[in-house]
Amino acid sequence: MQAMVYQNGAATGLPLPLPLPQPDSSGDELMRMGLLYSTGQGGAPLDYVSAHMLFNLAAMRGCEEAKRHRRDLSQEMDRDTIHEAQRAARQWLGAAAA
Repeated sequence: MQAMVYQNGAATGLPLPLPLPQPDSSGDELMRMGLLYSTGQGGAPLDYVSAHMLFNLAAMRGCEEAKRHRRDLSQEMDRDTIHEAQRAARQWLGAAAA
């Protein structure tokens, strides 16, 4: 079930926007975003590439829990998909540094 935006106590039919990683996102924030994508909860699509990317970024920012989630998720992914997630993390880092 997708979370909805409410206005005056009534659902508007609009989904809540997903949080997006920001250049100043903490490791814990990135890890929580990764959990949304790895489980398909909170209105996020089930997306292992995005989840792995977010866990990787969170791990780089010192989140030990993200390292465990990334390792567990990697066991569900093939090599090409893991490489895609790693490329996405590098691209995000490049864009965040710009």
